[in-house]
Amino acid sequence: MGSHSASTRPPSSVPVADIESDLRAIVGEGYLGRATAEDAIDGVTPRIVIEPGTPEEVARSLKTATEAGLHVIPRGGATKLEWGNPPSSADLVLSTRRLNRVIDHAWADMTATVEAGCTFEQLQQTLAEHGQRLALDPLWPETATIGGILATNDSGPLRIRLGSLRDLLIGITLALPDGTLAKSGGKVVKNVAGYDLPKLAIGSLGTLGVITQAIFRLHPLPRETRSLSFRARDNPATNAVLLKTLDSTLVPTGLQVRATDSNAPEIDVRFEGTAAGCEQQIGHALQLFSGVTQIGSPAETWNARAMLWNGNEPSVICKFALLPAGVGAFLDFLKTTSDKLNLSWRVVGQAIGVGLVRLEGPNCDALVSTVRDLRQNLEQNTGSLVLLRCPAEVKSKTDVWGSAGDALPLMRNVKAQFDPTRTLNPGRFIGGI
Repeated sequence: MGSHSASTRPPSSVPVADIESDLRAIVGEGYLGRATAEDAIDGVTPRIVIEPGTPEEVARSLKTATEAGLHVIPRGGATKLEWGNPPSSADLVLSTRRLNRVIDHAWADMTATVEAGCTFEQLQQTLAEHGQRLALDPLWPETATIGGILATNDSGPLRIRLGSLRDLLIGITLALPDGTLAKSGGKVVKNVAGYDLPKLAIGSLGTLGVITQAIFRLHPLPRETRSLSFRARDNPATNAVLLKTLDSTLVPTGLQVRATDSNAPEIDVRFEGTAAGCEQQIGHALQLFSGVTQIGSPAETWNARAMLWNGNEPSVICKFALLPAGVGAFLDFLKTTSDKLNLSWRVVGQAIGVGLVRLEGPNCDALVSTVRDLRQNLEQNTGSLVLLRCPAEVKSKTDVWGSAGDALPLMRNVKAQFDPTRTLNPGRFIGGI
C-alpha cells in the first residue's frame, strides 16, 4: 500500500500534558485518562482515551486533537476494532460510551433518533414498547453500538426482505476533524434533497467523521416468526434451492445457507407476519422444497454468524460477496482449495450472495495462501473477499481489503475532502486510506 498507509504529517510535538489539559476542559474531570494496553488497536497503543458527553464535545475534542496533530481512533462497543488494517498511528481513542440515549421515538411516524453510543439491544428494547423495531440483525447486539454498526455496515439475514442499512438510515450527524457538526437527512421517510451523507458514512470505518447521531425508519414487530431448515444433497443443489426461492412468490425475512467442510449444506428460511400468513408461506415453501430433506430449525440457527467467532486457532474470518447464482460454485471452490492445505472451514451465507467464512488451518502460511486463492477466484467473478479477523502474522502478509478497483481514486478524494489532515483512523481503510 506504499506511502498511502503512512500519515502525511509528523507526530505531534505538543506535550501530552498540554493536550490533556485542553481536552479535559472540554469533557470535564473523570472523562479523560491515559490509555492502557487494553486500548490497543492491532498492537498499536494510543496515549489518551476521551469520553465526550455531547455531539458538541465530540466536535470540539476532534478540533483540538486535529490542531495538536493527534491521530484519533473512534470507538463504540469495541466489538469490531480488529476489522480493517492496523492504524498507521494512534494517539487518542474517542469513545462514544456516554452518547447512549434514544433521543426521540416518533412512533406515529415510525422513525427514531438515537445517539451513536447506544447499544443496538437498548434501542430495540425502547422501540419494542410501541411494537416497533429497527429491522436489522447485526452481530453482538448486546454490546455493538449504533455508530459502530453503521461504520462497519454490519447487517444480517433480515436485509433480504427489509433492506440494508442504506435503506433504513434516513439521517445522520457527523463530527468532522475540523470541529464541524455536519447533518444530513431528517425525520421524513422520503428524503431526496441534499448531499447523501448517510450513505457515505455507512461502511466508512470511522475514516471520514465520528458519527454522533442517526435517524432510522422503523418497522412493526412481527406477530409471528417461523423458520424451516433443510439439508441439501450437495452445493449445486443448495444453489438451486436458493435461486428457486428467490424466483418464487415467497417473501422470507431470512434465507441463509450453513455449510462446513464435513457436513452437507443446510438452508434456513424464515417467515414473519400473522399466524395465517406464516402458515401459508410455510405450505408454499414445503411444496417448493419437495425432494430436499427437512431438518429441525432451532432458534439459535439465526445466530450462526456470531458462532463463527468460536473455534480452533489459528483461524481467519472473512466476509465474501458474490452474485447469488455463484454460491454453489464458491462452496465447491472453497472445498477444493481448503483440502489442498488441510484446512477446515465453516460458512454462513445469505441468498443475496453475502456471507462469512471461517478458515482454520495448521499454520498462518496455509491461511494466507488460501485467502489469496479465494480472493482471486471471487474477484475474477465480480466478487470480493475482506478479512475481518485474523492473527497479526496473517495481516502482515496479505491485504485485509483486497482490490478496490477503479473506485480508489474517488475514495481518496472523499477522504481528502472530509479529513485532509488524516486525523481519523489513518491507514485502516481500503488502499491505506
